[in-house]
Amino acid sequence: MRRRLVEVWRSGRCFPSSSALLSSRRNAGSAPSVPLQQDKMKQDGRGFSYGLNWALAGKGVIVKDKAFHNSMVSELHQKGATVVESLSGLPVLVRGTSGGASEFSKAQSSKLLKQICSHISSISNIYVYDGAIGSSPKCDAKVRVISDSPSAILSLSSVLWKTPVRAVSHDSCPLTIYVAMSISLSVGSNISLDPKGHDGFIAADVERSSVVLTGKAFADIVGVKEALTAVSEPIICARGGLPLSARLLVHGYNVVLLFAPEAPIVSCKDQLESADAGLIVSSEGTALLFPTGYSDGPNVYKIPDAIVLASSDSTGTLPPSSKLTPEQAAYHFLAGYQNGTFTPVFSKGSSVNPLELAKALLAKLKDNQISCFLVNVSAGEKAPLGNEFMKLVQSTLSKKVLPFEPKGGYLKAKYQSFLSAKFPEKPEEFRF
Repeated sequence: MRRRLVEVWRSGRCFPSSSALLSSRRNAGSAPSVPLQQDKMKQDGRGFSYGLNWALAGKGVIVKDKAFHNSMVSELHQKGATVVESLSGLPVLVRGTSGGASEFSKAQSSKLLKQICSHISSISNIYVYDGAIGSSPKCDAKVRVISDSPSAILSLSSVLWKTPVRAVSHDSCPLTIYVAMSISLSVGSNISLDPKGHDGFIAADVERSSVVLTGKAFADIVGVKEALTAVSEPIICARGGLPLSARLLVHGYNVVLLFAPEAPIVSCKDQLESADAGLIVSSEGTALLFPTGYSDGPNVYKIPDAIVLASSDSTGTLPPSSKLTPEQAAYHFLAGYQNGTFTPVFSKGSSVNPLELAKALLAKLKDNQISCFLVNVSAGEKAPLGNEFMKLVQSTLSKKVLPFEPKGGYLKAKYQSFLSAKFPEKPEEFRF
């Protein structure tokens, strides 16, 4: 049976669904009869479970010997897991973002996934971990990690939220992370892909809801989160969540979403509830995309009381701080002006159309009467950084600020030119 499954995978034909595989197993004369209760049992200690093995087969991985599922940290250490030194700047290839064409093609993605699955299937012991992206169970994205290394599981378990047992197996569209730490780093060149990563690379396919990590790429937490954000956004949106590249600030009794580039806040992240720029806003409240060491608060916060967008304009056109209407907030949400350049949605590599996000944000702002503010971090002689930036934000929230009234029309024309070219179908209610 195992040989037959491997032949099917290598032939390029897709695996049937997990239910079809289970049906095939139950109808096969050579397959042992397994009581339903035993099939449902968690058998991590022995590394064997029919249900898990067939679920992995549905993802292209055939268990050669044992598959250890949701092992505890102590168990991972016993199996040889070590803490791998953090890495940064590894190549991140994402196919299926809203930016259009990608250097990572569908054909390359298919070939890469086949090679990765074939490699993991050749390893005697593999490791599986289930988690979630998003701290709100109602609009999160469930994730299953399949790895040839316990060290990768040890690292990635801190990136994902914990999820109930069997939540991934019952989920309609879970994401899959394939980790091949021991695969040759020439795997990229084998499929005409040259990511130039000496320690590995990260390849995400939004259409397939999959992320591939080669070598030590799992140790590049920033890159991993970037890839996971891209593949999870469509699922989160489909479940009623609004994924936003913002950070969470709790100011008194107020929950505030802060949209800002990295530079002004790099030295004051300990004052934020979320060090990462990733949140989900839904009817349930505000959820963090990833766990963060800076947060010991609740998993789900209330609906935001305010949003603050940070721009940089040293020409004197934008005031130091001002109050925006919801329509103006949606407009500046798309633009994100930073002294001559524009950064839509203050993020990169989003797999959801920014204009659709802006429309959804506008509706959320109106429905919940959320206050909106714009701060200019380049209004004075010296740009406020760190604590000074946080003081600017907090003073904007605490005092009564004037409505947004820019000086001069040059910058307004620049905004309009950018948004008209980038988003020609922008609603008329979006205004500067």
